[in-house]
Amino acid sequence: MSALADRAVTAARGWIGTPYRHQAATKGAGADCLGLIRGVWRELYGAEPEAVPAYTADWAEPGREEVLWQAALRHLVPRPGRVPDHGDVILFRMRDGTVAKHLGIAAGSGGAASFVHSYSGHGVVESPLSAPWARRIAARFAFPEEVR
Repeated sequence: MSALADRAVTAARGWIGTPYRHQAATKGAGADCLGLIRGVWRELYGAEPEAVPAYTADWAEPGREEVLWQAALRHLVPRPGRVPDHGDVILFRMRDGTVAKHLGIAAGSGGAASFVHSYSGHGVVESPLSAPWARRIAARFAFPEEVR
């Protein structure tokens, strides 16, 4: 485990209990899944890498655009495979054949695999990376050691 991964997980866990708010990214006040990643990014690097335009809850499903995946490729480091390591940003497809539109940060591994994420009705929580969640993983990424 890298020091950066440890810092990312510690930062993500600091958001637990933040209520779910669509498009929000403020610890304690509200965050959606992207807002959690944005907030952790700010804690790691200081400023967000780009302005986030307004987005709908369907995450570009009608146009079948992989908006989150493309943004992750711009700022994060792609990792091979779909088994996340501690500190990885995990991208999920909520249903087969749809765009990937949910994010989390891997917090545990092995038999205690878990991830921190925010979703409607629950807010920011740490959930077990159970088989149903693991099946939904589309990609995984690491936070970069340096930002441009």
